[in-house]
Amino acid sequence: MSKPFFITTAIDYVNGEPHVGHAAEKVLTDAVARYHRDVLHEETFFLTGTDENSLKNVQGAEKAGRLVDEYVKENAEAFRSLGDSLGLSFDRFIRTTEDVHFAGAKKFWSVMNPKDLYKKSYHGLYCVGCEEFKMEKDLVEGKCPEHLTVPEVVEEENWFFRLSTYGDILRRLIMSGELSIVPEFRKNEVLSFIDMGLEDFSVSRSVARAKGWGVPVPGDEEQIMYVWVDALSNYITALDYSGNGADYDTYWAGDGERVHVIGKGILRFHAIYWPAMLLSAKLPLPTEIYTHEYLTIDGQKMSKSLGNVLYPAELVERFGKDGARYLLLTALPYSKDGDLSWAKMTEKYNADLANGLGNLVSRVMRLSEGLDDDMKKIAEIPTYPDDVAKLIDSYRFTEALEKIWETVREANRFIEEEKPWELAKNERERFVVVINDLLGRLSFLSVALVPFMPDTAAKIRLSLESGTTEILFQRVK
Repeated sequence: MSKPFFITTAIDYVNGEPHVGHAAEKVLTDAVARYHRDVLHEETFFLTGTDENSLKNVQGAEKAGRLVDEYVKENAEAFRSLGDSLGLSFDRFIRTTEDVHFAGAKKFWSVMNPKDLYKKSYHGLYCVGCEEFKMEKDLVEGKCPEHLTVPEVVEEENWFFRLSTYGDILRRLIMSGELSIVPEFRKNEVLSFIDMGLEDFSVSRSVARAKGWGVPVPGDEEQIMYVWVDALSNYITALDYSGNGADYDTYWAGDGERVHVIGKGILRFHAIYWPAMLLSAKLPLPTEIYTHEYLTIDGQKMSKSLGNVLYPAELVERFGKDGARYLLLTALPYSKDGDLSWAKMTEKYNADLANGLGNLVSRVMRLSEGLDDDMKKIAEIPTYPDDVAKLIDSYRFTEALEKIWETVREANRFIEEEKPWELAKNERERFVVVINDLLGRLSFLSVALVPFMPDTAAKIRLSLESGTTEILFQRVK
């Protein structure tokens, strides 16, 4: 019997609407979830959601002249709506302002080893964008390298977590693979950070500085939990950790896989802070952390000030749901940043989908109309291709889709070489062989595409079973 499979995206700040970077992470996580659920038929739980207790969300509401709770609710719904627009199959969308999250975060704090938590005065440089204190050595020309802003000078009394005592055990867990971090160079990055020596970190903020927004520290009414403490706990609070719920028992406390899919900018929080706090609380660790790279636009970092931010709704409007999924999945390589532009996306959509897959399905189904039903051998639904499965298992989505598209290109070449429209007139026997060969290739595609382009896969299967022809993709200008 297969073990349960639990997979999560990072939860997103709601100080703005989702952009294509957010969408890419959701789609690639969805592809893995669909593979485990619909191909391997494993008991699968896919979690995503929004991080609503950040100070930057409060600042965003203030700038917009809105009440914070109304502001975060509206933006959270924009993230939730990605489920419909991009065909995401998530089982739970967690908002960290939910009562079940507050209860779970407080419980998590309370079960951490009391020796690991202590209070002290602190003076440091704080980047609101990262929601993290920075060392001078972390800055570039006095600015946060991620957000290009000068950190605030903060001095106050906070609770701290004794991260410094967890270096050796974290190193052993990562080296042994019990806590798997991929790609390999990201694993080495984490190990290097550990080897430099871990320092205790602040896990609370004053109510005044947090502006009263966030999860209160149990037993200390003057302190709010550091957003990264409460945010990371979403992975268990969403499973009803506070109530010892069945989902928590199955997907976190059980013996299945627990996978986090995150962007490279938050690796340290997930690979060091989160496991250390779980160890302190004597709770199971994630089994794997996959860290993806970023998307740039025309070679530049996405920025509202540059006016180059792309939004998922724009892609779906232009290319359709599965078209947008395909373009996002093929834009993000395994080990380096990917790049998008309208010109690149249009060219790829037309070449791979409209002229490639769409044209192939349309031609084969029209040609197959020339076969009597008793001569038409609709191939049995094939098993999932091993080579594609291995690439999904290692998060190499661009390579997996390229492997599938080899079949699309080969099938289109086969049609041009065999010219079945001519065979139908002169060589009936060969015509039957060629069309049945092509129908078999479409059957393969209807299975291989399930995790990546589920609607398209279903339409191909329906065409095969009903003998109808449907236009899957139309060229765009």
